[in-house]
Amino acid sequence: MPAPMIAPSILSADFARLGDEVAVVGGVEGADWVHVDVMDNHFVPNLTLGLPVVQSLLGHTDIPLDCHLMIDDPARWAPPYAEAGAYNVTFHAEATDDPIAVAKDIRAAGGKAGLAIKPGTAFEPYAEILKSFDTLLVMSVEPGFGGQSFIAEVLEKTRAARRLVDSGELRLIVEIDGGINADTIERAAEAGVDCFVAGSAVYNADDPAEAVRKLRALAAGRR
Repeated sequence: MPAPMIAPSILSADFARLGDEVAVVGGVEGADWVHVDVMDNHFVPNLTLGLPVVQSLLGHTDIPLDCHLMIDDPARWAPPYAEAGAYNVTFHAEATDDPIAVAKDIRAAGGKAGLAIKPGTAFEPYAEILKSFDTLLVMSVEPGFGGQSFIAEVLEKTRAARRLVDSGELRLIVEIDGGINADTIERAAEAGVDCFVAGSAVYNADDPAEAVRKLRALAAGRR
C-alpha cells in the first residue's frame, strides 16, 4: 500500500481566512490534499462553499484540491470544478442515476473522478462501476456537518474496496471522511484506507501542520 494521505477539511477552518488556513497545512510533510466540502442545502441540509471560492483557492495554493460535492445534479455542476483546476472531484452515488457518465465528464474536464457513498449506502451495488473512478469516498458520518462521531460500521466497505484494489480488480484511492482523529485513524488504516479526511482534528489543533504529521504517522503505523 502507498503511504497514507491526509486531506485536511476546510469545513473546520476559519472561513474568513481560507487562504491562510490552507497555507498553514502545507510545507514539507504537510497535507497531501485539501478537502473542500461543497454543500447546496438540497442534497444535505447545509450550505457552504461553491465554485467561486474554489477558483480563488486554486490561485493561492499548490496543494491539490479534493472537492467533495454534496449536491444535487452533479452532471451539471461537477465538471466545472475539474475545469477550474480541482485535482479530484467527488460526487455522491445517491445524487445521480448515471454516475459513470458524470465520471467521464469530470475526467474529460481534466480532473480525477470520485464516487462518495453515505454510511447507509451499500458498497456492493457500486463495486463494478468503480472501474470508472479514481477515488472511492466512504462517509463515516452523515454528510452535511462537521464534528460528528465516527461510524465504525462503514469500515466493512473500506475493507471490501481494499480487497478489490489489492487483487488488481480496481485501481483507485480508498478515502474516508467523517470523525477522523487520533482515536479513529488507526482503525481506518487497518481497514485499508489510503486517504484520511480530517477537519477538527487538524484545524482545532494548536499546530495544524503538526497535527497532519501526527495523523499520518498514526496511520502509517497500522499498515
